[in-house]
Parts: sequence; structure tokens; C-alpha cells
Amino acid sequence: MTKRSVRTIADIARLAGVSKSTVSRALNDSPLIGEETKAKIRSLAREHNFQINAPARRLSMRQSRTIAFVTHAYHKDFSVADLFGLEIMGGISSGLASREYDLLVIHVDPNDTKWAHQYYETGRVDGFILMTSTRKQAHVKALLELGAPFITWGIPQPKQKYCSVTGDNVTGGRLAAEHLISLDRQRLGFIGGPSYELEVQHRLAGYEEALNEAGREIDQALIEHGDFSNTSGAEAMKRLLKKAPQVDAVFVNSDLMAIAAMDAIREEGRHVPGDVAVIGYDDLSIAAHSNPPLTTIRQNIPLAGKVLAQNLIEYLQTGMVTNVSIPVELILRKSA
Repeated sequence: MTKRSVRTIADIARLAGVSKSTVSRALNDSPLIGEETKAKIRSLAREHNFQINAPARRLSMRQSRTIAFVTHAYHKDFSVADLFGLEIMGGISSGLASREYDLLVIHVDPNDTKWAHQYYETGRVDGFILMTSTRKQAHVKALLELGAPFITWGIPQPKQKYCSVTGDNVTGGRLAAEHLISLDRQRLGFIGGPSYELEVQHRLAGYEEALNEAGREIDQALIEHGDFSNTSGAEAMKRLLKKAPQVDAVFVNSDLMAIAAMDAIREEGRHVPGDVAVIGYDDLSIAAHSNPPLTTIRQNIPLAGKVLAQNLIEYLQTGMVTNVSIPVELILRKSA
């Protein structure tokens, strides 16, 4: 490659044997790049009289001042099934606006992890807020391999270093089960999201802790899972009622699943909370207006959204990895 043929960051990257993002960060003195790598890249740039024009510099510095909100809607368009994502997006948007950043919403196929390249390598966004609740760890792995800045909603994988914000899921599960036990309910069901998700595992662990402390046995017949959609909540409740007809209480891992579960309970000719007490999770705006109003575990969703936005921006500016847990609390209403 001749000096005259070196015109882009990609050319420097090929010469240095690194990624374009590494060249970009090195030329802009990012703390994320080691001094030895910076020196090598700067030397190549000087040797080839490489200069960045103004529009390209904006891209190379990752200064689109735009953050991508990555989600997979349950339907083609946002609907009530995506209410959690919509509510946390409001907090994220507020957090970004206060730092003069824009928000781009990306709908992705949960089974496709190639989407990040077209947004990050082209400089369309500075980083990603990962909200997908299905196959999340596959998307995390893809972003880590790409070297793209991101933050997740959810518990970080052990031994992996990336930013995250999550609710206190173990405490949430324990609060729900303890309340149902205090109501003298004897057969406590659990309806979770996908069993492979860490958040679901932690909520189940909290539920089991409370049962153990009360001297109750863990009955696997009382544990069901769905995918956080309202449809899966109704289907899981029907399965639970069929195999454990004596169930008299259930802790459901999302408000939307819980509201659908209450519909399923009524369809079976039972009453909420008389026959089956129900507790949800999240405290979405709809929870107070369900029939009956839903007792739930509140995650401070607006606060979580703001922290996601602000901590990702801090990471972009300083390289500091943060893992934050948002407190949860029990909100009492008529369903339990």
C-alpha cells in the first residue's frame, strides 16, 4: 500500500492490523486504547500523511451524539405487549436529552446478531442500550466481539466486563413470596420469563429463599415459564392450573403476564384474589388499572431508563464500567 493510497481509517486499520474503531479511538486519544497501540497508529498516520476531513472526523470520533435503543417488539408495531420497553424508553430519552444526545430505536430479530455492524461501523450511533429479553447473551457476545460501546438492562454475565443496570431481582422474588406466605396461601405458584435468563433465575431464587425460610418445600409442579408476553402468561397459568389445581397464589414475572394470568384464572371459573392471589412485577402504569388492580413488585422504571442513558455516556467519555442495581419495593393492591 503506497502513501497516496492511504486515505481512510480503514486503510490505516489494515496496515496496523486492528479494527477501524481502534484507529478512530487511538487518533482521538481515547483512554480505551493502550499507549503502545496509540503510538503505532499515530506513527503510521504521520508516515502516510493521513488527515481526517471534518465530516469523516465526526464519524471517526463516534460523535453522532445518537444512542441506539435495541429492542425486539413482540409485534410489527409497538403495542401493549411492549409496554415495559416503552416506559423505560421514556426514562432513557429523558436521560439522553439532558446530555444533548438523540435516541434511535432499532427493532432486531432476536436470532440475528449481525445488526450492530451497520449502525456502529458506519458511525450512525455512538453506542447501544440493549433491551432485548430473548437471547440477550448472544447479542452481548456479538457487541463485545465488535468492540462497540453498550449497556444492558439486566444482570451482567459473570467474568464479562460491560456496563449494566438491573433491578434487585432476588429481593423482588423474595418480597413477592413473603407477602403471599403472610396471607397464609399454601400453594405458591411461580410463572417466570425464559428460564435461561439470569433475571428470571434470580427472581426464582428469591421466591425459593422465602419458601425455605418459612419451612415450605419447593414444588417443581408449581413452577412455569413463558417469554414475558401477555399471551405466554395466560398459557402458563392454564398449564399451572391443570397440573396443580390446588394452587392458591402465584407470583408472575411481569405485570403483562400477570394481567393475562388473571384472565386465565377467571376463565377457569375462579376468583382473584379469593381463590388465587396474584402478584406481578415491574409496576407498569397499567397495573393500577387492571381488574382487580394488581399487587406488584415495583422497579423504578423511569429512574432505570435515566441511569442506563447516563452511565452509557459516562462510559463513552471515560471508559468506566458500571454495574448498577435499582432497588425494588412491594406495591399492595387488590389482587393480593
